[in-house]
Amino acid sequence: MRRLGPFLREAWALARPYWSSEDRWRGRALLAVVVALNLSLVGMTVLLTYWQRAFYNALEAKDWDGFVALLFTWHRTDGEGWLPGFAIVAALYILIAVYQLYLRQALQIRWRRWLTEVYLAQWLDGRAYYRMALTDPVTDNPDQRIAEDARMFVDDTLSLGLGLMNSVVTLGSFVIVLWSLSGPLNVLGVDIPGYMVWVALVYALLGTWLAHLIGRPLIALNFTQQKVEADFRYALVRFRENVEGIALYGGEADEKRGLTQRFRALMENWWAIMTATKRLTFFTAGYTQVAIIFPIVVAAPAYFAGRIQLGGLIQTSSAFGQVQGALSWFVDNYARLTEWRATVERLTGFTRAVQAARTAEAGPVAAAGDAAGLTLRDVTLALPDGRVLLDKASAEIGPGEAVVITGASGSGKSTLFRAIAGIWPFGGGRVELPAMGRALFLPQRPYIPLGSLKRAVCYPEDEAGFTDAAVAEVLEAAELAHLVPRLHEADTWDRRLSGGEQQRLALARALLLKPDWLFLDEATASLDPGAEERLYARIRERLPATSILSIAHRPAVAKFHDRGLRLEDKTLKAG
Repeated sequence: MRRLGPFLREAWALARPYWSSEDRWRGRALLAVVVALNLSLVGMTVLLTYWQRAFYNALEAKDWDGFVALLFTWHRTDGEGWLPGFAIVAALYILIAVYQLYLRQALQIRWRRWLTEVYLAQWLDGRAYYRMALTDPVTDNPDQRIAEDARMFVDDTLSLGLGLMNSVVTLGSFVIVLWSLSGPLNVLGVDIPGYMVWVALVYALLGTWLAHLIGRPLIALNFTQQKVEADFRYALVRFRENVEGIALYGGEADEKRGLTQRFRALMENWWAIMTATKRLTFFTAGYTQVAIIFPIVVAAPAYFAGRIQLGGLIQTSSAFGQVQGALSWFVDNYARLTEWRATVERLTGFTRAVQAARTAEAGPVAAAGDAAGLTLRDVTLALPDGRVLLDKASAEIGPGEAVVITGASGSGKSTLFRAIAGIWPFGGGRVELPAMGRALFLPQRPYIPLGSLKRAVCYPEDEAGFTDAAVAEVLEAAELAHLVPRLHEADTWDRRLSGGEQQRLALARALLLKPDWLFLDEATASLDPGAEERLYARIRERLPATSILSIAHRPAVAKFHDRGLRLEDKTLKAG
């Protein structure tokens, strides 16, 4: 593979943190046991070659007692000493193989749990997920990278790593056996000791080179396949989450065209993978089949010359197969190695994107201030394309004050709220809120989490911190009394409730949490004017000490505020 060194360093950079983490001792202990069990399996495979030799020699000699003993109990041979029966070896082999797999899977899930928690923390910390969505068009489908790529990385790293270790140990063990069995070969008057070892080496090196030559296109194709699979899955999820809007527009035909187009990209890449895999399988299948008979053909002259018995021929063939198989690890795992490389590259790209998002320009700085109110100091807001929405604006809003913000659509009102929340990365200046104050932002389209209705009302606080009676009371105040009996019912509430009901639920959330600062971004736009006035009056009545900033277009909202600010010509003006 090209760039093998940098790639292996990237893979090690992804794997190393777990083995020095807080879970390192349990992980290392599990790995040590799994390695020991794998080595035990290799040792038993070596033992089985000597058992095969004795068993086939007993068959050739028509030794019934030896035949039965080698099947069920113990048998003493001239060359190997005491050998256990096949039943004993098979029982031990099965027991070790089962627990090797079980403990390896236990290590996989522990490592994956730790890696998932780390990726989630990095993605969420500093709202990197939000910055990536705004500024990074390259790092597609972060959800798929956290869920699927992390799983594949852990599984493939352990499977390939343990497989490579087994191959190295198998090679070291069986080279000695094969060397002692094959003897010298005279070529043009020159004796070549252990000639079967050299034949296996040449055979495997030639196969490895050809496998890489044939299978190299799979590297890029597997990387692309993971991307197009995630794109298609994301499109289906987005369709499911917007079924009502699509149905109202009658957009089924257009949605089908879009989904079909994404699936076509998936299918075309899959056909390319199939073609590349077909070529590689032609070679690897032929390579494997030839390897079955090849050692017998090479060792047959010694058998027909009487220098070895049938058991020796079978043992030679088996030892050759083990050496050749160990040397051919790269050939046998080439397709999986290409998938592993694609996974490493996607996770490495995700890690770099998260780091870049967390260290990128912060935009307006949101910090705790000494004053009791909200202060904007020379705040500049820009769009990702550089267009300025607000230029060095300053303003102060006192504690308990209610201010309505107006302005033309697209003038930057919602972006100003994002800057106050500290999530907008474009611009400059400083936003200060009291250090002890708690802020709650209610956008026009409220976020409603999965789970029970009570959880949706209490979000983002833990629902266990509120009584059912308290939640029921604020639902009634928000004119959602009909939902109180369903308080503990889990449902997809963002699809079950109408737009107006969702906004009422968000206002109930504000009444329950009683924030010090409440930001309403057209949070009542889906309500009829009468309901809007009643709920604004209820908020002012129940939250008298809360400072309220509202973005609204309806003039009737203004009467529930102490004053107004208008965003116009890149400035904040009174009005």
